[in-house]
Amino acid sequence: MKNWFIFISKLCFLTGFFILSGCSPSADDNVHTPGIVYCSEGDPTSFNPQLTTNGTTTDASSYQIYNRLVEYDPALGSIVAALARHWFINEDGTSYTFYLRKNVKFHSNDNFTPTRDFNADDVLFSFNRIIDSTHPYHNVSGGSYPFFQSVGFTDIINKIVKVNDYMIVIHLTEKDASFMANLAANFAIIQSKEYADQLSEQQQQSQIDSHPIGTGPFVLDSYFQNDHIRYKPNQGYWNGTPDIEQLVFDITPKSTNRIAKLMTGDCDISALPQSSEIDIIRQNRKLELQIQTGFNVAYLGFNTERIPFNNPKVRQALSHAINKRAIVEAVYYGSATIADSVLPSLSWAYNDTLQPYEYSPEKAKKLLAEAGYSDGFDMTLWAAPVQRIYNPNAIKTAELIQGQLKLVGVNVNIVTYGWNVFIDKLNDYSYDSVLMGWTADNADPDNFFRPLFSCAALLSGGNRVNWCNDDFDETINQAIASTDEKKRVPYYLAAQQTLNKQVPLIPIAHALRFQVKSRNITGLSLNPYGGISFAKAKRKSANVSDGGAK
Repeated sequence: MKNWFIFISKLCFLTGFFILSGCSPSADDNVHTPGIVYCSEGDPTSFNPQLTTNGTTTDASSYQIYNRLVEYDPALGSIVAALARHWFINEDGTSYTFYLRKNVKFHSNDNFTPTRDFNADDVLFSFNRIIDSTHPYHNVSGGSYPFFQSVGFTDIINKIVKVNDYMIVIHLTEKDASFMANLAANFAIIQSKEYADQLSEQQQQSQIDSHPIGTGPFVLDSYFQNDHIRYKPNQGYWNGTPDIEQLVFDITPKSTNRIAKLMTGDCDISALPQSSEIDIIRQNRKLELQIQTGFNVAYLGFNTERIPFNNPKVRQALSHAINKRAIVEAVYYGSATIADSVLPSLSWAYNDTLQPYEYSPEKAKKLLAEAGYSDGFDMTLWAAPVQRIYNPNAIKTAELIQGQLKLVGVNVNIVTYGWNVFIDKLNDYSYDSVLMGWTADNADPDNFFRPLFSCAALLSGGNRVNWCNDDFDETINQAIASTDEKKRVPYYLAAQQTLNKQVPLIPIAHALRFQVKSRNITGLSLNPYGGISFAKAKRKSANVSDGGAK
């Protein structure tokens, strides 16, 4: 992934990953031109969401550039058609037949013009790249597919068969109740095999992830790191050409700057407003605050292979030392609920019989003494430098935890890096603890378990707590062996009990999801499962007579 933008010229050098065209933004590349401008919180690490689970990458690529076979419709609460117009599942749930949409066009760029429409070859290429370690594109951009590795995609798929150009059959090794939900995830995008073949001939394979070609509503036009991403509408989009002249992601890491740009009209929509800014937003009649219940969790994760965090009693002690209520009040300003489980209470699989760890420094000290740490210890706490849906201010959260743990004799050193460096360094597991979180892609509870805790997720980097428990794996695998919710529930209840006892992480909060936009922007909904799509967004004449939140 580190080398996926070519070095255009020594005079054109930028730190980190590179720009798609030109050396720096010129007058012609002014962000504030006709179209819609979205103030985003950070740079993507790639333009292929298969390669990562970080939100800035999926926002910039998944719903703008690509499509999936199927989508999850949060309004309906069900899987709906996309590149697959319909599908059939056999009786034992191990064979999925997909009938593909015809007349779907791939994008063009300066280096590629497609000679055919989307077909079955592109589906086989996109999924075989992930599951087949001998595939010519498997190791391009690093060979890591975190989400798919964490849910055992390679193990669950026996083979993918092309019946004809517009019909494929995916054969599973066993029944998996979460399979369709995983195909609808942000990461399950379809790429162009024809483009891949051309890049192979040109020996430029890495460009498939840096100069992307998809079937989505927008075509990537240019990218300038730390500045902006520009997209053009896909004039041949199968689901209707977007009704805007262009889409621009204005990369603005600080929330206060994003809000300022909204108020001056330099941005039309802003990601992740801080809870402390809500009152200011509500007072501006030109802005609309969108609020949605979020399926997410913020957590303090322990590197369970490091001393002393390999001792469950130490992890239990720190659970008593963390004052979650104080964190929710000071960081979220009441816009989150205290988390007792990684699974939000709205889920049908939530365990309401869990015994939460009460805030008790005395109990924390007692358990630390029993574990042999009556004098405490020193530890590092890594905190993300950018806002996320699940945590609006990780640095402030870290400082609060630092003060709380000091009361029980634990000295915390807070560590942070730039966002892309932070993500890269996480894969080395060189931290004692880390403030992270997860936003679900769909309502299936499996999305909170295998991606975060499975042994397979250790290999992909999704398991940030470095925790592998064979019995736990067996429990969550049993949970997906049936499509009957009543049969699945007991396994998820047991999984949550195990996590509550073993404490590989401390769940802190489930946050509401906020988005703020100009009132003259329509067609933009707020998805509780993360991700953002501008496919139906458009601008209307401003009407500022109304106020308040939606």
